[in-house]
Amino acid sequence: MSNSPASENPTSPRNLDRLAIYAAPGVFLVLWASGFIGAKFGMPYAEPMTFLFARMAAVVVLIGAIVLLTRPPWPDRAGIRHSAVTGLFVHGCYLGGVFVALDHKLPAGLVALVVSLQPVLASTLANRLLGEKVMPRQWLGLGLGVVGVYLVVHGHTEGEATPIAWAAATFALIGMTLGTLYQKRFGGSIDWRTGFLVQYAAAAALFGIAALLFETRIVQWTPQLVFALAWLVFALSFGAIWLLYFLIRRSAATRVVSLFYLTPPITALMAWAAFDERLTALSLVGMAICVAGVALVNWRVSNA
Repeated sequence: MSNSPASENPTSPRNLDRLAIYAAPGVFLVLWASGFIGAKFGMPYAEPMTFLFARMAAVVVLIGAIVLLTRPPWPDRAGIRHSAVTGLFVHGCYLGGVFVALDHKLPAGLVALVVSLQPVLASTLANRLLGEKVMPRQWLGLGLGVVGVYLVVHGHTEGEATPIAWAAATFALIGMTLGTLYQKRFGGSIDWRTGFLVQYAAAAALFGIAALLFETRIVQWTPQLVFALAWLVFALSFGAIWLLYFLIRRSAATRVVSLFYLTPPITALMAWAAFDERLTALSLVGMAICVAGVALVNWRVSNA
């Protein structure tokens, strides 16, 4: 065992960095899962593209202020382009697809089920595009995750949805998957402040155009809407997205996206606590299977 000062001092930069790496997945999952709860609070008071434009515009203003105060280095033209593409995929396609699907009456359980296919899709693409080796044990974990998510959302999928809702959920799945892989491939060296500013500005432009073309842009500024916007801006657009990119920089894409299997279980627990939504024994079994699947994907062996 090392007796160096860094190993003895729990506040040393090395130990703090190690603590951040261990804590980041759990904090990310709680924040990311709360996005469905925030949407449920706010969407009754604004149309989806209008709601998302307001969210992105608020983030752009805040990030812009941070950039002006701290003056981080700007990426070159290629970096700006890469950040814009990531923003359109991760924020534009994913959030836009999820909110449109919910607005067209696709139950949150089914939206979560569609989006939960992301780890399998991302792992397949990462295997081919990024050269990441996905071992049989990890494929087994990915499969268990799908089964677990299905059990969690089973019984929470009542209702009728239009084909537009299903198409939007699929669009969200593809957008988030491609955005995660694109960020892994091209965005790791870009300062998060300028990168975020470009990403959110691109997404804001997309949502603003969509709101102008397809919505009335009428907003009911209720306390619930203000709370939902504030939570989604600070907890999701700042906290969760920053942690996602932090994890992407330090882990293989397959390991990072496998965490999304735990989003539906955590969201179900939050909905149970916040809205007294039913939580069945089958859901609890599904949660345990999700945890087992993620553990298999992320289990590190010495010769791997």
